[in-house]
Amino acid sequence: MAGCSLFSGPPPETFDLIGPSSVPTKAGTAAQILIPEPSALKTLDSERIVVATGPRLSYYPDAQWPDRMPKVYQAKAIEAFEKSKRAKAVGRPGEGLSIDYQILTNIRSFEYRTDGVAGGFAHIEVAVKIMDDRNGRIVATRTITGDASVSEDTAEGVVAGVDAALSQVLVELVRWTLSVI
Repeated sequence: MAGCSLFSGPPPETFDLIGPSSVPTKAGTAAQILIPEPSALKTLDSERIVVATGPRLSYYPDAQWPDRMPKVYQAKAIEAFEKSKRAKAVGRPGEGLSIDYQILTNIRSFEYRTDGVAGGFAHIEVAVKIMDDRNGRIVATRTITGDASVSEDTAEGVVAGVDAALSQVLVELVRWTLSVI
């Protein structure tokens, strides 16, 4: 079956997100924080870049993330906490942390929104719960959103807009979490 493929032509170009370069915050914690992989609807739980035109969802052609979006978000959230230098330890399941709190996230939107004519913007929305790992109680909940303009309807332009929106979300996530715990 050599040569058989579901795709014709070259593979999609892969784009990574950078997230915030730093996360300035005054609050800090000695708590150890676990960030499990977020949940998301199947449309978002993929490598593909989502394009929303009204209620219609599609994927940006010939472009993809380096992994499924929930895993990319998880990695960038961990990096944001590390860049803040204000959390004792943060990681994912299996990394041997003595967990104090878990950051439970549901990715509701992670997309390029367009009207199909005049351009669009990047939009991210996540619902977040902070759970005390010692007793399983939710200590705080919040929905965090980020919006950023998209300079041009190209894969590079869309990724830059999504990255800017993600940076907004992650900075707010770190600041809020550290102020709560």
